[in-house]
Amino acid sequence: MRHGKKVNHLGRTDSHRKAMLSNMATSLILHKRITTTLAKAKALRVFVEPILTKGKNDTTHSRRIVFSYLQDKDAVTILFREIAEKIASRPGGYTRIIKLENRLGDNAEMAIIELVDYNTVYGAEAEVVVEKKATRRRGGKGKAAAAVATDGAEEAESAEDAE
Repeated sequence: MRHGKKVNHLGRTDSHRKAMLSNMATSLILHKRITTTLAKAKALRVFVEPILTKGKNDTTHSRRIVFSYLQDKDAVTILFREIAEKIASRPGGYTRIIKLENRLGDNAEMAIIELVDYNTVYGAEAEVVVEKKATRRRGGKGKAAAAVATDGAEEAESAEDAE
């Protein structure tokens, strides 16, 4: 029985699992988004979120602790310079997991894991206000004639703008 054992071993030895998670965390920090299996993405989230929290406090001690996990100077530099200032006000939840279709070869559940503040699809910067059309709806015969008249007026305006 596995009561109280919360670590997903991912079918690997301890050293292999730690090395794999370290490499995946480095790739996530460098590329801001990676595609992997759902189980690995969930394990990576547990591994990388405390590292990102350490990145908020830029001291020599926290840099050394983060380097002991990542083993990559470039990733540590990017974490403390770029990512730390973006996540400074966020109290946790730095990553997002989005499920994808199953992989063709072995039908494994796939997912994208990404840093929340770097997403341009779901973020606040991407919210575009869609303007409503100023046309009014009315019934009757004149609907088609009114549409033709407005199209003709728009073409005339665009022709004037071109000159």
